[in-house]
Amino acid sequence: MATMTFVLPNGESHEFEAPLGHSVLQIALDNNIDIEGACEGAMACSTCHVVVERKWFDLLEVPTEDEEDMLDLVFGLKVTSRLGCQIIITEKLDGLTVMIPSDTRNILLE
Repeated sequence: MATMTFVLPNGESHEFEAPLGHSVLQIALDNNIDIEGACEGAMACSTCHVVVERKWFDLLEVPTEDEEDMLDLVFGLKVTSRLGCQIIITEKLDGLTVMIPSDTRNILLE
């Protein structure tokens, strides 16, 4: 078991247990963090966009081309933006902090 922190758009921080092997999206949904995840982790949308705290970003696996394509669709893209469905918790990510953007774009509804 690891821990991770979500920072909400209003600046509030919430730390939760993060089971190894679970995605950031699943941890957010399990803990009632306001993140849409419209495609339920199928990487067919960008509504689970998170901004990873810089010190953790380089520890993540390199995003796939498909993830990069979805990230091109997000509002407020940052250098450390990722899709929460693609970040899988490992022991090296114990303590991970991600920020939840204030806006999302659901391409499934367009």
